[in-house]
Amino acid sequence: MKPDILARAVAAAAVLALVGTGMLVPADALAQGRAVPTFANDAGWPKVPPQMKLGDISSIALDANDNAFVLHRPRTLKGDDAAHKAPPVMVFDPSGAYVRSWGGDGSGHQWVEREHGIHIDNKGFIWLGGNSCPTNGLPGLRPVADDQLLKFTADGKFVMQVGKSNESKGNADTMNFHRPADAWVHSPTNEVFIADGYGNHRVVVLDADTGAFKRMWGAYGNKPVDDDHCDILRRTAFSEPGSAQFSIVHSIKVSKDGTVYVADREFHRVQAFTLDGKFIKQFNRGGPAFAKNLAFSPDPEQAFLYVGGDNDIVILDRKSLTQVGAITDPAVLGGGHHIAVDSKGNLYIAGTSQGMRRLLYKGMSASR
Repeated sequence: MKPDILARAVAAAAVLALVGTGMLVPADALAQGRAVPTFANDAGWPKVPPQMKLGDISSIALDANDNAFVLHRPRTLKGDDAAHKAPPVMVFDPSGAYVRSWGGDGSGHQWVEREHGIHIDNKGFIWLGGNSCPTNGLPGLRPVADDQLLKFTADGKFVMQVGKSNESKGNADTMNFHRPADAWVHSPTNEVFIADGYGNHRVVVLDADTGAFKRMWGAYGNKPVDDDHCDILRRTAFSEPGSAQFSIVHSIKVSKDGTVYVADREFHRVQAFTLDGKFIKQFNRGGPAFAKNLAFSPDPEQAFLYVGGDNDIVILDRKSLTQVGAITDPAVLGGGHHIAVDSKGNLYIAGTSQGMRRLLYKGMSASR
């Protein structure tokens, strides 16, 4: 047997062996010839108390101790379930056991109408936002726009609100957001980067302590322009270089080396920037749904960037933005809404109406 054929056969056998153990093996790992993370579905996670009902699961964040903070939408519950709704933030320990819950209307802040993204920063503070639109027609929602970002302690004590409900004046507004989808604090600069989001189409950067505005940018580092509507525009053109403006800025992450990654969901692309908004490069998947969410692998180099796709989670080489694998299994819940990774490499998926899952990291696949 020729050496290259033998190598492929050995690698294929290794992949088949992993499949036999129930691991979720990236579909194109063999074709790429690179070892990539593998996972197995954790069917017993989490253990939700039977008397507590959760609505659509929007986002999950992990603290420094790998406790999972689950953000859900209580207003999506109906009938008897609505009478037993859990508070919007549910906390589970690493074993999946319920710890506590909090959130909702309270003194000193405007709670979001439609919960969307949650993030835990290096100091343990919780950041969250919403994407409610006054004319979206969704049942059970008040006709308000979520134009604010909220900051709490880990046990739900209110710390700060930036922006106010129904106050957005568009993409030039430095005081309010407009339906922000996600946030991420970069600890070396003590800045919070906001994916703003559904109504606006920009990245906004604030001081993480004071909430003071610092800078903003749009796709390719361009000046963002207004294009506000409640309906989600399902884009059909994805050829390079693509639109000069973002569509829905759905997720944002900042790596340890200071690269900002933005998921532009409806244009199916991930764009990378410097901390001050200079465009570096992008990965455009083309037709299949892509860029629903982002998460880093937990290794020191953050070698991999996970990106929710069309019924899969794509694995990119983070620095080159090239695809090296894809996790394809019903456990990824259609690519997820938002995703997160804990210190052990386990992958958490918030699937809105599909619920939530944890995929346990099982090591690297065979390479050839």
